[in-house]
Parts: sequence; structure tokens; C-alpha cells
Amino acid sequence: MGALALGSTAVSAESTRRFIVDRQSLRSERDVEVVHELDEVGLLVVRATEDVLVGARYVPDRQYSPRLPHTGSRSSRVEYPPEGDDLYAYQWDKQDQQIPATHEVTRGEGTRVAIIDSGIGAGHPDLEHAVNADLSKNFTPDPHGAPGPFGGAHGTHVAGSVAANDQNGSGVIGSAPATELVDLRVFSETHSAGFSAWLGDVLAAIVYSANIGADAANLSLGWTFRFRDGWGEFWGEAMQRTTTYANRQGTVLTHACGNWGGTLQFDKDQRDSSETAGGLTVSATGPIGFKWGAEGTEKPAYTPAYYTNYGTNAVDIGAPGGNFAVDAPESSGNRYYDLVLNTVAEPEFSEDGEYQGATYGYDWYAGTSMAAPQVAGATALVKSVNPSYNANQLKSTLKRVASVPDEYNKKYYGSGYLDTYSAVVE
Repeated sequence: MGALALGSTAVSAESTRRFIVDRQSLRSERDVEVVHELDEVGLLVVRATEDVLVGARYVPDRQYSPRLPHTGSRSSRVEYPPEGDDLYAYQWDKQDQQIPATHEVTRGEGTRVAIIDSGIGAGHPDLEHAVNADLSKNFTPDPHGAPGPFGGAHGTHVAGSVAANDQNGSGVIGSAPATELVDLRVFSETHSAGFSAWLGDVLAAIVYSANIGADAANLSLGWTFRFRDGWGEFWGEAMQRTTTYANRQGTVLTHACGNWGGTLQFDKDQRDSSETAGGLTVSATGPIGFKWGAEGTEKPAYTPAYYTNYGTNAVDIGAPGGNFAVDAPESSGNRYYDLVLNTVAEPEFSEDGEYQGATYGYDWYAGTSMAAPQVAGATALVKSVNPSYNANQLKSTLKRVASVPDEYNKKYYGSGYLDTYSAVVE
């Protein structure tokens, strides 16, 4: 009998999966393991066998791995501390957005931005001033916690774009260095190249962002789901409930719109995660030839990036995310200067998973992942000078001052190209 019981347990464990469930429709919670309880939006994220969900509205939870655009083979990382002067000279994105001039008005004081990502390397000298460790939270199944030192390079780069220190005399600057960052880690295996996120963890992090009063929450994710095919309808509803709740609580969600160079406009079956209520969907732009072009910068910072997704009614705003001259020969020079430079962290782990330390530095990345935090930082700056604004007013301000460049189509920009300085001083 003992052997038979052991066999039954093994079969049950193999068939146990994660699900996102409408709580009201679930007959009993006795036979489910609750991972996240999201009463604010009427959802549960659970581990269960599918048979106990009969009669309920649910969707299988899924893991997602982000896809960054191709930017060539290169060795461009800058270790900390950087040699010589600070690195602002290479930050075409912050120059374009007139960030130093904006800081004469506000540096984002009195605001809070959640980073829903791979974790922030909070020990980075350009970020250690900004991260609220008490509010930070690990939503993944792994044991490494949040904030860093376990933060990954992707999340640390995103965080630096928002809040890197502008007053330490070296390194890079962020758009809103006086804002408070909250590290909400949803990507697991931050020490490996194949990190992934459960979509149910992302929903939980969005709800948490709203509950702690974040003025903005950045989601540099860019994943898709299907509304009308199979499970997609309820997944879309779950995302809609969650993002609507965040918006009502005053949190602006800034979403990366994805990096496969496709339209989000006409595919009726497939929608990007960013195309939901309560957020700003961000496309990516970038120059060609910055500091390497034979005759100077050949294309301006507002040029649509070769990889960015687009769609007139799908994209809300365009922002600097980096570009790359894919057709230029390798001998053309430092093409990676057209990417976005900011902070990175590389945690190191032993073979048994024990944390060994981290290396901090700077690197050039590109993607709508790099564009979205430009908008999150701008949101914090606008909130700082307009503390009574709700989420809709913050979004309206950013969209109102944005404009579509004459030589490009609206499908790449929605309302237009981000203008951080004008949004603050209008």
C-alpha cells in the first residue's frame, strides 16, 4: 500500500501545474495551492491539478523569455569605476530629452517607480541611493530575494535609465534620479542566459505596485497572447482587470511594445500585453551614426528603430530605445554607440546556486525594453511637479506635448515622440 500511495503522489505531482483562476467561479480552494492571492481583481494564481478547476474560469499560467533585438557582436562593457570623465557624453538619449535642463526644475522628488523586471543590482554605485529595500519583493519561485545583489543586467539597465545618480561625479545619469525605486523581480534564474517569468507573477507585481502607491510601474516585457484562440480570451480579461485596477489606483504602467518589427494593428487574434487599459505602450527610436558616422549622426534620435513593433492605435508614444545600422559593415566603427548606455550588474553564483558576488558596470543595450523606462522616468518627473495628478492626467500630459516627426508615419509613435522637458515645464 505504501508503494501504491507513493505512485499516486508522483502522478499527482506530475500533473500539477500553475493556473490563473477567477476566484468567484472556483467551487473550492481546498485542493489548490495559492501562489498569489489577488483579491483586488478577483483572481488567484494557483498550483493545482486541472480536474479540481472543473466549472471555474481559468487559464494555464505560462513562462515567458524576452527577446532582444540583434545588435551585432561586440565587446562594449565599461567596468565601474569608469576611467576619465563621466559617461554622459555617450548618453544621446538623455541629451535628446534635455534631462540636465529638466533637473533644474525637478529631479523626481517625492515619487516612486516600480521596476517589474529581472531585479535591480541595488549595490551599483549609481543606484544604491535609490532602491527601497523594504518595499522590494521577489515574486519568483527562486530563493534569491529582492532587491540585489541578485539583480540581473536587464533590470539594472532599466532601473538606471529611470534613476541613476546624477550627482556622484561619474558614471551615467537617469531621468529622475530623486525618485524612489522599488525592485519587483519577476524573472527567475537571473544568473543564467535563459531567464524567464511566469505571467501570473507579473499580474501579482502589477497589483502590488498599485497597492504601494507607485506613480509608475515599468514593464519591459513585450510578450503576446491570443484573445480569441483557446485560452487567450480569459488571459486577456485577467490582464485587463489588473491593469485597470492599477490605473484607478494612480499607477501609470509603461509597457515595452516588443522587438520583432511587426504590426500590432491588424492582427485581430493576437495582441501585445501592452494593449490593455491603464498604460502607455512605448515604441523605440534611436539615431544612426552617433559618434561613429563618417559625417556625424546620419539619422536623428527620433528615427524609428529597425526592430520596433508599431501600430497607430496600438502604440501610445515613441521614446529613445536605441537603434543599430544592421547593413553597415563591421569596419564602420562603434555602431553600438547608437544603443542606450546605462547601468548593468552581473551576479555570480556557484554550481550549487550560492551567490558569490556581483560585478557592476555599464553597457549599451537596445530594445523597446530601453524605451519604456524613458517614459516611466518622465512620468515621475511630471508627477513631481504636479503631485495631485492622477494616472490619466499624467498620461495625458505626456501624450499632449509629444508630436509625430514630419518625415515619419504616426504608426510608429501614436501620439508622438516623447518630450520630457516640455512635459515638465508646460
